[in-house]
Amino acid sequence: MKSLLDQGQLTPTQLDDLVRPILAAKYHLGLFENPYADATEQTHAEMLAKHRQMARTAAARSVVLLRNEGSLLPLAKTTKHIAVIGPLGNSKGDMNGPWSLTAKAEDTVSVFDGIRAKLPDSHVEYAEGVQIAKAFPSSFDGFIGPKIETPWSPEEADRQMTGALQLAGKSDVVIMTLGELSVMDFEYSSRSSLSLPGKQLELLEKIQALGKPVVLLLFSTRPLDLSWASEHIPAIMDCYFGGTETGNAVADLLVGDAVPGGKLPVTWPRTGGQIPIYYAHTTSHKPYDSPDFTSRYWDAPTSPLYPFGYGLGYSTFSISDLRLSAKTAPLDGSITATVTVTNTGARAADEVVQLYLHQRFGSASRPVRELKGFRRITLQPGQKQEVSFTIGRDERNYWSAAKNGWVVEPSDFDVWVGNSSTATLHDSFSVMQ
Repeated sequence: MKSLLDQGQLTPTQLDDLVRPILAAKYHLGLFENPYADATEQTHAEMLAKHRQMARTAAARSVVLLRNEGSLLPLAKTTKHIAVIGPLGNSKGDMNGPWSLTAKAEDTVSVFDGIRAKLPDSHVEYAEGVQIAKAFPSSFDGFIGPKIETPWSPEEADRQMTGALQLAGKSDVVIMTLGELSVMDFEYSSRSSLSLPGKQLELLEKIQALGKPVVLLLFSTRPLDLSWASEHIPAIMDCYFGGTETGNAVADLLVGDAVPGGKLPVTWPRTGGQIPIYYAHTTSHKPYDSPDFTSRYWDAPTSPLYPFGYGLGYSTFSISDLRLSAKTAPLDGSITATVTVTNTGARAADEVVQLYLHQRFGSASRPVRELKGFRRITLQPGQKQEVSFTIGRDERNYWSAAKNGWVVEPSDFDVWVGNSSTATLHDSFSVMQ
């Protein structure tokens, strides 16, 4: 850096501009007055208590409800016997997720503990059922995250599976806690398939065959193969790794003290063979909406299992009456898109209203649609609310490989508003030079 300054390639003013925000952040944090942190156990406990409620809320709002057939969820708080089954059900360290280096397992609430605390009058029991592990461990395993378990013998594996099935058989509802360990989801953690590791699918199939109501809680940082579960398991929640308050947050959601409203930030494939799969693809030589289009595959649909932006709630919503403030706008102008959102169900619930945009022509090929705005709202049964989005220069700006720069161009634009990337409520406008 000194040589750059000496050569005039970096000016003192530029250096000041780079340093100033760093010093400003340190000033606002009070690091000039108190440069050293108090790392005592007392401070740790105080900070943990201070942020627990926020962590609980954040975890609950991040969960995505993928399936809820027959309105199985939320569960009645009077449910007498609940079985929590699966390798992630009583794990604390895994709930903190990969690279949570300073998190302490003893501070974390497991799903089993969270449900027991939420329903003290219910009989809640836990069974691991199956054991999962990497086939090829990395140098991080055991160093970061929970310690590696000693592999079960075949006899112990049979005993654990049998015990889980017996527990499920005498329960009123079964909460399956499946997915991946946190060490399976960071460095040295690529996979050759998206299947549930180990014998988790076998366990899930056997428990489903008992005829009990089953709720699947999935823990992972990536989509896993839910092709069988999406047809046979009535309720599925994608929980990711929610952190310290995971167990309490999940329990809140299961009984309706919190409502699911999260939406998928990825397109969820049916199988690994569909990857790469994403909603913001460019138009191909045969568009998906062509009358004669069937599939890109002869053995599976082209469509994903769950689209980008998808997520259910504990109620139903209608999104209607899309209105644009104008049908044309200048290059630097903006247009407002407004819709009416109505809670058409019987419960107060959350919905995330999403706006997607498509530029029909430009200096480079444009995606069929792109997310350009979203708002999460809470509505009471029967309540209506207008939601508006501004479509301005920032929403229409994109990097053009043809021009090697950011561009805003005159074009015709399509607008969709709905609750996922498959939204059908549509209008269009034009941007003039």
